[in-house]
Amino acid sequence: MGDTVDSLAAEVRAALRQADFDDPAQEARILVGGLLGLTPTGLMSRGGDVVATDKAASIRAAITRRLAREPLHRILGRRDFYGLTLSLSPETLEPRPDTETLVEAMLPHVRATVARIGACRILDLGTGTGAICLALLSEVAEATGVGVDLSADALSTAAANARAHGLAERFRTVESDWFETIEGRYHVVVSNPPYIRSDIIDGLDPEVRLFDPMLALDGGTDGLDAYRTIAGRVAGVLEDEGVVGLEIGFDQKDSVTRIFAAEGFERTHFLRDLGGNDRVLVFRRADVASV
Repeated sequence: MGDTVDSLAAEVRAALRQADFDDPAQEARILVGGLLGLTPTGLMSRGGDVVATDKAASIRAAITRRLAREPLHRILGRRDFYGLTLSLSPETLEPRPDTETLVEAMLPHVRATVARIGACRILDLGTGTGAICLALLSEVAEATGVGVDLSADALSTAAANARAHGLAERFRTVESDWFETIEGRYHVVVSNPPYIRSDIIDGLDPEVRLFDPMLALDGGTDGLDAYRTIAGRVAGVLEDEGVVGLEIGFDQKDSVTRIFAAEGFERTHFLRDLGGNDRVLVFRRADVASV
């Protein structure tokens, strides 16, 4: 008899347990279920099913990759984000649950703009997989979006994700170094920019340090380079009543607020993530916010 779903899951658990991974059982369920296309219920009900030789080989190859600390969802090539299953690629960040906080923060502004004028134009700076913009578009049918990135690989991935979810007609990509080639004006500007200090990147978990793209991680000497760039130039693409929503590092609320205040922006509110850390800041031009 060949390998079964249960025996392969046990093999994954044993390998990860021996390597002192935190939750071998959960990882085995995600890995085996993902590679075999089985739901959690399917894993239990079909545990005795024999697995094809090529599928068993792919699971064993995945064990080797995971032991080298490649993240689970990079091995699977996809991750769920705000109800969307998004493909990943080498030059995209893996969208994480904390970033869903930014979607939650911006949805009311997108909806309010649509209610006011019947449309909403969104600019997503450093779009990566397209996660933030595509999540907003999936929730508000009248909105359109532009995903900006310096990486052609990321833009290709974002465009493919838009097609996969029927959003391609309302989403386009632009290769640009921040605002360099951006035209037009937008009601909502969003970004999850690089915000990690250069000097601590070498100390990050190997899952991040070895597999996330450095372009999306390194925020410069103090981690704030991208925020300075955005704050200094975003007024040129922002509609008068537009808003800017940003993901930040857990200790950057005050420093990013000061950067934007110096450029004439007022923080309207901030949100914490599921772990209770400051995670999202929302800004409006102070001359508009005070009217």
